Order: sequence, then structure tokens, then C-alpha cells
Amino acid sequence: MSDRSLGRVITAMVTPLDQEGQVNYRVAEELATHLVENGSDGLVICGTTGESPTLSWSEEYELFQVVKKAVAGRAKIIAGTGSNSTKEAIEATEKAAKLGLDGSLQVVPYYNKPPQEGLYQHFKTIAEGCPEIAIMLYNIPGRTGINLLPETVAKLAEIENIIAIKEASGSLEQACKIRRLTAESFSIYAGDDFLTLPLLTVGGSGVVSVASHLVGQQMQEMIQAFESGKAILAREINLQLFPLFKVLFCTTNPIPVKAALNLKGWEVGGLRLPLVEISPELKQELESALKELSLL
Repeated sequence: MSDRSLGRVITAMVTPLDQEGQVNYRVAEELATHLVENGSDGLVICGTTGESPTLSWSEEYELFQVVKKAVAGRAKIIAGTGSNSTKEAIEATEKAAKLGLDGSLQVVPYYNKPPQEGLYQHFKTIAEGCPEIAIMLYNIPGRTGINLLPETVAKLAEIENIIAIKEASGSLEQACKIRRLTAESFSIYAGDDFLTLPLLTVGGSGVVSVASHLVGQQMQEMIQAFESGKAILAREINLQLFPLFKVLFCTTNPIPVKAALNLKGWEVGGLRLPLVEISPELKQELESALKELSLL
């Protein structure tokens, strides 16, 4: 990996909770280590999958430190420090930078629905206020209510420490436009596991993954097969994993992946309201997909 690279397979790590609903830092440390030893080049801590909306900033900073202690030097650590308040995002990102983390995931501001110029100024202000940390933009219009357009991404990519985007619009057309408008050094990551291989074919760099909690090595093998010209092997791995990719989003993330980890014996606990446990019907579908891949 080059100095600007955050890796190929980046796991958006769940936040383990104990029986009282408090963050289980011991399991977080163990899970981070396990993920890095099983295919993850990097970890996003306190992103969507990490239930960031219901974590306090103090819990998040503690998680950043716990994970850094566990895997620093072996994987990139990317802190979910985005906000719909520019001021708050800068404060959180400054703290992450002082902890010596490798990057910051900056989500498109949600609910207040700024225009494209507002999005540009938001991310530009954060990047310029925290020049010592690499920034990955995070476009997920299904959750934020607004789409970060390719032309805006291209302008932001000219800022030195904005080095990547997690593109979770679900649109390959949009990814193609971003690739055409940005330098090759700007990394485009799939925000959906099932789009990892298709995105590679249009110039993508990898994936910010949920499935890699369970199949990180296979995700690495798929990407490496594609990059080494073994397209048929990459396709076979993708098709084998496709049912898992889909069932992990049978309901709101991270409900299914937490259920899957618990089924596999990881004590990641439940979820904080307003998220709730997976339904018995969907849990049965999840179990079937895990058994099909010999994960149970």
C-alpha cells in the first residue's frame, strides 16, 4: 500500500455492546484483532455499522484508542467523525488526528440537506481545518437524503488530504463519472459488498465492507484475483458470496451482521434503540446463508 492508500478491504466494524447496552471494549479489541488477522487492511470505527448515531463522543474516542492499541501498525484505522454540523465534525476529527489515527470518514451532512456548494464548503472546511489526517468522503443518499454529485467530488478531490470516497449511492454510473473526473490516486470504495467486483471493473479501489466480518479472506481473494487478471475466479467468488451480501442487508444494517456474529459465538450483544433485534423469519434466512458458506 502506498502512503495514500487505506487498503483494499476495509471493514466497517460493529460496536460490541454488553448485556446492559454499554460498549464492550474488551470484545471490540478482540474483534478488531480478529478482523485484521482475517483479511481486513483497515477498519472504520464508529461508522454506520458501528451504530454511530447512538454512541456518545466519549464512547467513540475510547473505541478509537482501544482499537489503535490493538491493531496499530497492522491495519489502517479510520474514525467515523462526520456530522451534519461542520463545527462538530472539525472538533471530532481534530481529536482523532491527535490520537494518531490514519483517516477520517466524513459522511454527507444529513437532515439539513445542503446544496452542492454547501457540501463542498463543508468538506473543504473540515479538510483544511484538519490537514494532518486523510479524509474519506462518505456518500450514502439513502440515509442522508442528498447525493454528493461527481462534479462536487472532483472539486473536493483536488484538496490534498481528501484522498477517497466511500460511494454508497448504489450507482455504477455515478462511480464511473467520479473515476473520469478524478486523478487515479483518488480512491473509490464500494459502499455495498455486492458492488465490490463491478466497481473494480470501472476503476474502483476496494470496499468498505460489512460482509468482511465473516468472509474477509474471501473478499481479499476476490479483489486479488481480479487485479491479477483472473477474472473468472473473481466472478466465481463474487457469485458464491452474493447470497451472504444480500442477506446481510435484509433489514437495516447493522442488525443482520450483529445477529450473524452472535450466531458465530462473538459476544457483540444487541443494539441500541431505535434499532431492534432481527425478526425470527429473517434470522432463519441469515442462518441458512451462513450454513451454505460453512460459516456455521
